Amino acid sequence: MELETKRIRLRALEPNDLELLFQWENNMSIWESSNTITPFSKDLLEQYLGQAHQDIYTNKQLRLIIERKDDRRPLGTIDLFDFEPRHRRAGVGILIADEQDRKQGFAKEALAILKDYAINVLGLHQLHAHISEDNTESLGLFLNAGFIVIGTKKDWLQTGVTWKSQLFLQFIPNVHA
Repeated sequence: MELETKRIRLRALEPNDLELLFQWENNMSIWESSNTITPFSKDLLEQYLGQAHQDIYTNKQLRLIIERKDDRRPLGTIDLFDFEPRHRRAGVGILIADEQDRKQGFAKEALAILKDYAINVLGLHQLHAHISEDNTESLGLFLNAGFIVIGTKKDWLQTGVTWKSQLFLQFIPNVHA
């Protein structure tokens, strides 16, 4: 199985991704979506990259770089996290880092590849995502990919002095299809 489409490929993290991850992880404009509240040091990210070669059964997570095939330019990341091998499920997160690359279909292609890999290679029974109720772009992406909203966590996320609810989405092949 190849983790690619005509336009993109999903690839493993490489040591030379350190600067890129440092830039993306410390971009405060995406912290709300990623539930991040503190910056990441290069040392911490270097340690993370040093363990990235371990499989999902060891790390309980998998992060892949979304890369354009034509010029090998990294577009963002896609993750499986909270991997539960006994229950055969994992969470999904996705980032298209630059505004100019959003709304181009890259996230849609990456999510389709990851779903296929998770179900047909890893043998997962289900995938889930947690998305702020006002993140309409991400909601549209996941809903169009066959995820359904199964619940709402009221006032789950604090942003400044206000609270936002978070939607819990789930994908189970042949159940929601």
